[in-house]
Amino acid sequence: MPSSPQQPGGRRESVPLVQSVDRAITVLEILAKRGVAGVTEIALELGVHKSTASRLVAVLEGRGLVEQLTDRGKYRLGFGIVRLAGALTVQRDLAHESRKACEALAADVGETVNVAILDGNRVINVNEVRGPAAIAMHNWVGQSTPTHATSSGKVLLAFAGPTDLRALLGEPLQRFTDSTVVDLGTLERELDVVRSQGWAATVEEYEVGLNALAAPVRNHEDAVVAAVSVSGPSYRLTVELLPQVAQRVVSAARDLSRRLGHLD
Repeated sequence: MPSSPQQPGGRRESVPLVQSVDRAITVLEILAKRGVAGVTEIALELGVHKSTASRLVAVLEGRGLVEQLTDRGKYRLGFGIVRLAGALTVQRDLAHESRKACEALAADVGETVNVAILDGNRVINVNEVRGPAAIAMHNWVGQSTPTHATSSGKVLLAFAGPTDLRALLGEPLQRFTDSTVVDLGTLERELDVVRSQGWAATVEEYEVGLNALAAPVRNHEDAVVAAVSVSGPSYRLTVELLPQVAQRVVSAARDLSRRLGHLD
């Protein structure tokens, strides 16, 4: 008898669990094809007992992925599917629309421009454009960076809603340079300032000699879904220049937000 597939770390995945996941996905495919279907029809197409099909549908209904037509006793795809598809659409729109905004901002300030999103307690860079003065040292696209030590990360943390930083970031916070903020209390106070002024800055907190600032990008629901940042060498993107450059970054972030359907 064949053994269960082995996962990394020596754990074996449960065959019944994998089978249930496969069947649940098939239920969604059946409803996508038929439009509406009852438990009996779903069971027949799956080749399982009606009680099994009923349990699968109940789980999917609990997650909002299917919904019951009360007057007919049948099911159809729920708005949970729209939510998942919408998340994918936003990511695609962000990658496409942010390119123009990044190019315009990079040409304006002359430095490297990035667009980043929050992924758990890390920041993922999804787009990058280098300005005419930028030094081609590193391509950040697809790379993850820490939230507490980057300007994009601080923006995304600040506008993430009620957040338990200790639960999200853990302790101790990693130190990258002598300027890295590693005290959660200090970080929380910085995030208050970010929310108040509408942008965040880091001065040699992630890399010595590198300064950066970022502003939030909002979608049509007014939720912050990304951050636009400008980074450059500290001798050129000086502390004194940060407020001036921040105005341009905020403007670019608002432009990108409008492209994503946000109304000021």
